[in-house]
Amino acid sequence: MNNTNGMDDRSDRSRPIRVVVVDDQPLVRAGFAMVLDAQSDIDVVGEAGDGSEALTLLEKTTADVVVMDIRMPVMDGVEATKRLNERSDPPKILVLTTFDTDEDAFAALQAGASGFLIKNVPPQEFLAAIRVVAAGDSVVAPRVTRRLLDRFAGQLTPAEPQREKHRLAILTDRERDVLMLVAQGLSNSEIANRLYVAETTVKTHLGRILTKLELRDRVQAVVLAYEIGLVRPAG
Repeated sequence: MNNTNGMDDRSDRSRPIRVVVVDDQPLVRAGFAMVLDAQSDIDVVGEAGDGSEALTLLEKTTADVVVMDIRMPVMDGVEATKRLNERSDPPKILVLTTFDTDEDAFAALQAGASGFLIKNVPPQEFLAAIRVVAAGDSVVAPRVTRRLLDRFAGQLTPAEPQREKHRLAILTDRERDVLMLVAQGLSNSEIANRLYVAETTVKTHLGRILTKLELRDRVQAVVLAYEIGLVRPAG
C-alpha cells in the first residue's frame, strides 16, 4: 500500500486514527463519517460505495481501520476484506452486520476481519470499537465469538491440516493450553483462573501465540482453532 504521508507508524497514537468507511448507502456513510469526524482522535480519510472502490481508494490512502459493510454491489465486503488482507500492510477491518441474520459476516472473519459491528450500534459503542481495533484487539467478546462460530462454523473453509499442525508445533505446551481455552470462549480472566496464573501472564501468552501463528487478534485465533479442528461446533 502506498503511503501518502511519508514515514508512518500505525501504532503511533500521537496522531488521529485514520478510518475509511465503506457502505453502498450514502446516508449511512455520511452518518458514520459525521460521528467519527467529531472525535479529536479520529479522522475519516475516505469513503467508498463498494468493495472495489475501497480497494482502489486504499491503494493511495493509508488507513488504520476500515468500517466495511457486507452487502454491497460490484464487490461485497467479504471479498474486499479478503483482498485487503492479501496486501503486505492491511488495515484492521470492522464488519457491519445485522448480526443474527447476515451469515456472510462470518466468512469475513475467516477472510481477516477483526470483528463485528451491528449496523444500529449506539455511537459510543461504535467509537469504542474503532479505538479498540486500532489498538490491535478485536471487538467481539470471547463467548460471543464462540457462540457465533458454533452457529456458522459449517461456512468456514477447513485449513490445510499438515500445514496448520506444523504451525501449532511451534507453540509451547502452555501456549497450546491458552489457545484451546481462548477457542472455547473463555476470557483472559477466566483462563487465568483455570490455569492458576496471573491475567497479565495470559495476555503475554496470547501475544506470543498471535505473533508465532501470524494472527491479527484473538478472533482470528478462534477461527484458526475451528479451521484445524482444535475445537468443534457445539450441538
